[in-house]
Amino acid sequence: MPNLSALSKTQAQARVNQIRAFQAEQQLLSEQGILKLDDNTSQHLRQYHHNLLHQLQQSQDIDLNDQASHLSLGMQIVSFLGALALAASLFFLFYQYWGYFDTPLQLGILISAPLLSLGLVSWLYRIDHTGYYAKLAALVSFAAWVLNIVMLGSIFNLPASPNAFAVFALYAFLLAYALNVRLLLAAGMLCSYLFIGARFGSWMGSYWVSTGEYPEHFLLTSLLFFLLPLIFTQQRYDGFAAIYQILAAVVFFIAILILANWGSVSYLPWSDGVIEGLYQVLGFVCSALLVLYGIRQQAAKLMLTGNVFFALFLYTKFFDWWWDGLPKYLFFFLLGLTAILALLIFNRLRLAVQTAAKPDEVANV
Repeated sequence: MPNLSALSKTQAQARVNQIRAFQAEQQLLSEQGILKLDDNTSQHLRQYHHNLLHQLQQSQDIDLNDQASHLSLGMQIVSFLGALALAASLFFLFYQYWGYFDTPLQLGILISAPLLSLGLVSWLYRIDHTGYYAKLAALVSFAAWVLNIVMLGSIFNLPASPNAFAVFALYAFLLAYALNVRLLLAAGMLCSYLFIGARFGSWMGSYWVSTGEYPEHFLLTSLLFFLLPLIFTQQRYDGFAAIYQILAAVVFFIAILILANWGSVSYLPWSDGVIEGLYQVLGFVCSALLVLYGIRQQAAKLMLTGNVFFALFLYTKFFDWWWDGLPKYLFFFLLGLTAILALLIFNRLRLAVQTAAKPDEVANV
């Protein structure tokens, strides 16, 4: 029996899907008379797969059939909505009765809420093997932590500071890695964007609250987040590498797209036209490189992200060039021809990849 402890949940689910595909193909070949196994071999193979699937389900809580997979997706959605509802309930509970408490009681509530919720997370994590309830409690605990910092600042009339986002990010990252919660990882990344962007803006001489007005604040942070899974492996954490790279790419390209159309919000000491042209070229090059990187790494979501933003950069340029000077029917006809050209290019790439694959490689996919 192979070592299953080193597999992540994604790898374990892929192994289950592989076994199910093998069993379906074996059944089809057997019915067509192409593959015939004797009773002893067939029984041994079924027993091996049964034991392997049982161990995978016990160790990783993966889905053994399509019905279970659909239910798991439903549980994830319900868990997310439940966490949002409970966090909103906690928020409005604070504001509904906050004025009736004196300052010492307010401090006690604020300090105890994150601690109690963290204790609930720890208890649920020990008794719940699926992890759904612990992850839901972790999201509520993060909301309690944010309320704690915000309300303490309000009680003591502290000046607003971007350092609060660093504290939010730290707690989100700790919970995300402790419980393997991808939503909290994304929350930690977004808080990090705000903290680093605000600090960078302060260094450049602007007020930190205006950090969103200068998209260049987020470019370096996006590159760092994108490279982080390549430097520090995330194999133990299901889906974390994809979250890092996809969210970083989305923020990066949104910032580039804004700068490519409104050069006045850039720090660069050039004319708006030069700045916009520079970022337009950068957007085309980086999105095309992301598509190639996604193909090379077999990362479909990264490739899709690159495709979407390459199309956005292309269509915004078409709008700038032709919207005012061409009839609308001709403008959209040119867009359609561009889409057909893109299909032809991607089809050529697809055929090239399939031709380059060896027969044994295709069989292993």
